[in-house]
Amino acid sequence: MIGLNVKQRPKAVVIGAGFGGLAAAIRLSVKGYDVQVYDKLEEPGGRASVFRQDGHTFDAGPTIITAPFLLKELWQLCGRRFEDDVQLVAMDPFYRIRFDDGSHFDYNGDAKHMRAEVARFAPEDLAGYERFLRLCEKCKKLGFEGMGDKPFDRLSDLLAAIPDFLRMGAWRSIYAQVARHFSSEHLRTVMSFHPLLIGGNPFSVTAAYALINALERTWGVHSAMGGTGSIVTGLVGLLRERRVGLHMNAPVARIVIENGRAQGIELADGRVERADIVVSNGDTAWTYKNLVDAQHRRHWSDARIERGRYSMGLLVWYFGTRRQYVDVPHHMLVLGPRYKGLLQDIFKKHVLADDFSLYLHRPTATDPSLAPAGCDTFYALAPVPHLDSGTDWGTQAEIMRHAIEKRLEETVLPGLSGQIRSSLMMTPQDFHDRLWSYKGAGFGLEPLLLQSAWFRPHNRSEDVPGLYMVGAGTHPGAGVPGVLMSAKALEKVVPHV
Repeated sequence: MIGLNVKQRPKAVVIGAGFGGLAAAIRLSVKGYDVQVYDKLEEPGGRASVFRQDGHTFDAGPTIITAPFLLKELWQLCGRRFEDDVQLVAMDPFYRIRFDDGSHFDYNGDAKHMRAEVARFAPEDLAGYERFLRLCEKCKKLGFEGMGDKPFDRLSDLLAAIPDFLRMGAWRSIYAQVARHFSSEHLRTVMSFHPLLIGGNPFSVTAAYALINALERTWGVHSAMGGTGSIVTGLVGLLRERRVGLHMNAPVARIVIENGRAQGIELADGRVERADIVVSNGDTAWTYKNLVDAQHRRHWSDARIERGRYSMGLLVWYFGTRRQYVDVPHHMLVLGPRYKGLLQDIFKKHVLADDFSLYLHRPTATDPSLAPAGCDTFYALAPVPHLDSGTDWGTQAEIMRHAIEKRLEETVLPGLSGQIRSSLMMTPQDFHDRLWSYKGAGFGLEPLLLQSAWFRPHNRSEDVPGLYMVGAGTHPGAGVPGVLMSAKALEKVVPHV
C-alpha cells in the first residue's frame, strides 16, 4: 500500500555453522534479525559434523551432551519441543577410566556407586571425596550459573567476579585442588581429567573447572540417538522453519570493515554480503589473524595472538569393525603409563611422545544403527601437541594409527587388527586446513585463568564495532555447554531490534 512504512529487519551474518553459529543464528532470528549463515564445509556442524563411510556413521567431534536444557531452550524459543526431534539417552557409566595397570573406575552420577568406587581404590579418601563434591557444587553455582552466559567485555565485569573466583580457589590448578582432597594417584586422575574434554591441561587449568563434575552429576551425561549429528540436523530444521539462510561451500575470505565498523563479509569467490552485524563462530585466533585486516586490530595484534597458549591438538582415528565388542562401554578412557609427564610433553614442550592416552568412543553400544548389522563403530582420540611441535602429520599419522591399533588390541579390543572394515583419520593438520583452527589446536585458547572470562576474546569484539564472537574460542569456552552459552551471552551485547 502506498504510504505504508514497513520497517526493514536488521541483517546479521554468521560465519560458521557449528553449534555456536547455529545457536547464535536461532537466537538472533528470534530477536528480530534477518540472519544468513555461511560456512566453508559441505555440511553444517563444524567440529560436530559427521563422516559416513562403509555403512558407518562417525561423529567427527563432540560425543556427549551435558546440561541438555541449553539445547531445549533453543527449541522452546522457536515454539517447538526438543524431544520431538532428538532422543537423548542417559549414559551409565558416564565413562570407564582404564588405568595402565588394567584396573578401571566406572564413573557415573549415582552417589552410592561413586562412593563404592572411591572406597575400592582408597577408602581413606572417602571424606576428601565428600569435601570435593561440595567444592564442585560451589563452582557450578558461582562459575557456571553465575558467569557462564554473562558477557565479560567490561573491566567492571571482571572486578565484580573476583570474589567468586576467590571462593572457587580459581588460582589453583584443578589437579592441585583435587590433590588437596585425594591421596590416591588413580583417584587424582579420575577427578581431574575433565578439563581435557575442553582443551585444558589439568595441571595448569583453573580449579574453577571442578564445575564440570557437578554439571554431570546434576544433569547427567547423554548421547543422542543417531549420533551428535542428529542434533545438528534438528538445529538446521529450526533455522529453515525460521527462514534463516544456510550457505555451505561458502568460505569467508575477510570481514568487510568500513568507517571503523564491520559492515559484512567478502566470500572467497569475491561476493560481498552486507550486514548490520557480523558474528564469527570460527576459531577466534583464526578470525582475527586471517579475516580482519591488521590495521583494525589494536588489541588482537598478530603478536598477541602468537603469545596465547593454545589447547592441544587431536589425532582422531575413526574405524569400524566386522565384529562387536560388547564388553566395551560407550565412553572409555584407555590411559597410558604417564599422566603429568605426558601432559607436559603435549602442552608445555610440544613434543610428540612415544606413549599416549586415548578416549575411546563406541556409540554402537547405545545405538547399533550407526554401524552395519553385527559391526561396531568407534573413534579413538589421542591428545597430541598442536602444530608448534613441527610434526609432519603426512607421514606420522599412519605410524601413530598403527601404534594406537596395537595398544587397543593389547588392552580392550582383542584381535582388532584383523577386524577393521573401515578407517579414516583427522590430525592437527586437518584441524588447521579443514576447520581453520589456529595452530591446529582442537579447542582454541587453553582455558587457563588468565585466558578465561574477561581475559578470553570477548563476545563483543574489543577491536571492531559490529563484530561479535561465539564458539569455543570466546567466553565462556569450549565444550557443548560453553559453546551454547556463548550464544546466550551474545544476546546480551548485540543491538536491540
